[in-house]
Amino acid sequence: MEKYAHLRAGDRRMRTYIEIGKIVNTHGVKGALKVEPWCDSPAVLAGMKTLYFAPGQAGEAFPSVKVRKGSVQKDRVLLTLEGVETMEAAMALKNTVLYAHRDDIPREDGAFLIDDLKGLPLYGEADGRFYGTLHDVIQGAASDLYEIKTEKGMVLMPVVKEFVKHIDLETGIVIAPIAGMFDEN
Repeated sequence: MEKYAHLRAGDRRMRTYIEIGKIVNTHGVKGALKVEPWCDSPAVLAGMKTLYFAPGQAGEAFPSVKVRKGSVQKDRVLLTLEGVETMEAAMALKNTVLYAHRDDIPREDGAFLIDDLKGLPLYGEADGRFYGTLHDVIQGAASDLYEIKTEKGMVLMPVVKEFVKHIDLETGIVIAPIAGMFDEN
């Protein structure tokens, strides 16, 4: 697979802490938090035992907090965190991004974290053509969408087996796009 060697092993540094959600409001008067999950399922966030806050300064450690209780309510997660016991304490955390340690995030065999895919190059299966780099993964109703940064701008591609043939964190993503998916002009 040498024709896909645009990205060499060791070029990417995988982050230890991954954004997993954002506190959007309080819930009740005893310090519970309403959180917008940024993961495959709200149940993933609700099941975390420890979460982290961003450090105040570069180079500092991510402060951890134990989760006392987590539950799913519609498309949100209700969390009770250790040390957050009043509505005022909860309100002070509004708009705070929560992080999870990458090793604590459950995933099936062969599944990847979106954070690990961002920045990977995309190559054509048939000819090894470089199409661009993965900018983001948008979670859509029918399927996820790759947002691919090309020389001419952004292109969206459904993440389905007909188009995405192989993913390797060291070499990139092999795709089989249909005619017209990428503007050839």
